Amino acid sequence: MQDIEAIERATLDAVPPRRLVQWGDWLLALDDGTVGRCHSAVPLAHGGASPGVLPELERRYREAGLPLVLRVPELAAFTPLHEALRAQGYARGKPTLVQTGELAALLAARPAEGELAIEVAPGGEWEQVFLGEGFDPVDGASRLAILRRGRDSLFASVRVQGRTVAVGSACTSHGWCGVHGMRTLPAWRGRGFAGAILAALAQAALARGVQRCFLQVEAANANAQALYARRGFATAWAYAYWQRAR
Repeated sequence: MQDIEAIERATLDAVPPRRLVQWGDWLLALDDGTVGRCHSAVPLAHGGASPGVLPELERRYREAGLPLVLRVPELAAFTPLHEALRAQGYARGKPTLVQTGELAALLAARPAEGELAIEVAPGGEWEQVFLGEGFDPVDGASRLAILRRGRDSLFASVRVQGRTVAVGSACTSHGWCGVHGMRTLPAWRGRGFAGAILAALAQAALARGVQRCFLQVEAANANAQALYARRGFATAWAYAYWQRAR
């Protein structure tokens, strides 16, 4: 995978931390929100990492007033780091898949009902769905504040019978379109709205000259993975978060 660094940088353009520092081959996202990508350290290459990086990473996060959280690929090259983390009391959690695909493959989906809209900022109804029924309000508010800070972002929605029922966002950066914030109200799921959101975001990103897309989906979210597989996404790598119990 030749675009690891581009994807990691594009990810943090979509959900920018309050402070971002590069140290060697690591990006250090320094924030206190609920978005894991926004407050974790991540390697920019997948050749592995020495356990010797831990003291310096811990020091830098400690000086920022934050606990160290690492977002480490689930690859054999990182096994020594995984073992060192376990030995020092870190626990692995929230395994996540990074998936990639072609934007052109997303264009066919259209909702059987409703109207699609796309904007460069989240409107009030977009925000209501993102914060609405079935979602943690505290986590949603934190995520929304971070998405608002995104650069070169797009916000798509589907409106049915005078009500916005599904939303999603994307960010075009470093030659990629990164999809984030996909949500459909519980009563409106299973009607193809998520696919329609992806199609709208893809069309807008293609107009910006971008051809490729990536997204991140939790390994336990089988329904979302099935949707993305139907749209041609395939897993490029997996990662997990490592942190000490608070």
